[in-house]
Amino acid sequence: MAATLLCAGREPRPSYEPSFPEAPPPAPANGAIFQASNGYAPLTSGNRAAAIGDVLTIVLVERMQGTTTNGADTNRDGSLGLTPPTTGPLSFFQPSDVAMGGNNEFTGAGRSTQANSLFGEISVTVAQVLPNGNLVVRGEKSVRINRGDEYIRVAGIVRPQDIGHDNRVPSTRVADAQIAYSGRGEIARASRQGWLQRFFTIISPF
Repeated sequence: MAATLLCAGREPRPSYEPSFPEAPPPAPANGAIFQASNGYAPLTSGNRAAAIGDVLTIVLVERMQGTTTNGADTNRDGSLGLTPPTTGPLSFFQPSDVAMGGNNEFTGAGRSTQANSLFGEISVTVAQVLPNGNLVVRGEKSVRINRGDEYIRVAGIVRPQDIGHDNRVPSTRVADAQIAYSGRGEIARASRQGWLQRFFTIISPF
């Protein structure tokens, strides 16, 4: 279950709006005391999220690192020599005139290293309960600081067994996780190239 860090947009997305509990259907008039349709949850589950609209906390503990190394080394030599006749019309050729040789060498190496880390917490709501009991969760947090806005969005699938007694689940246990973190404002603009510099970077042959 790998997480995917996405480049989030700059505006809140309607798809990450909180999900609210659905109105329970009317109880069937069958005379039974127990009705499974009335939001039943076992006593052993405690306050863990189990229904649409319930809130749980995703603990972000993302740390990823990747390294790729490759190299190549090739060498090729070739030579050709002919001995001209000492008599006849071709006797004026010298042995050095009909000798050829070649050498081809190549050496290449490459290395790529990338590391990402993201830590924090965000509370999300249950958007859907799948037939097997797993929970589809999603949520968004928007923080406005002095010089900019910060957005973090989380969506994925959580197993009820992975939810702790304090209603928390680590992000490494979220299946099909989509985690996005971005911001806007003076600090975000200062960390990006200007449009003219980006233009010359694209057309530059060097």
